[in-house]
Amino acid sequence: QVQLVESGGGLVQAGGSLRLSCAASGWTFSMGWFRQAPGKEREFVAALRWSGSSTYYAESVKGRFTISRGNAKNTVSLAMNSLKPEDTAVYYCAADLTLGGPPQIASEYDYWGQGTQVTVSS
Repeated sequence: QVQLVESGGGLVQAGGSLRLSCAASGWTFSMGWFRQAPGKEREFVAALRWSGSSTYYAESVKGRFTISRGNAKNTVSLAMNSLKPEDTAVYYCAADLTLGGPPQIASEYDYWGQGTQVTVSS
């Protein structure tokens, strides 16, 4: 069992920045971030595979968001810049324990955090 603890998030004006962090209690093969806005399905944001440090981004956040290893072991950060009102959502950290399918697919992940709210005002 792997527990994920998220931190960061909050309220920011459009054009501002926020940083999310996620700490896993055990080893993972990859970690990702997804988000879900009210009335919408959960969508992929970014992912990081530890092996080779490969990163993946949704087109909507590419160039604005950066996923990276955290300073502590088994942690990942998501730096979000140039935030837009449409980035408003609950952001979820996810962990994948095996080499499976594409990291953009939510069902590939084995564990999920409780979510942290990000609100971008216009």
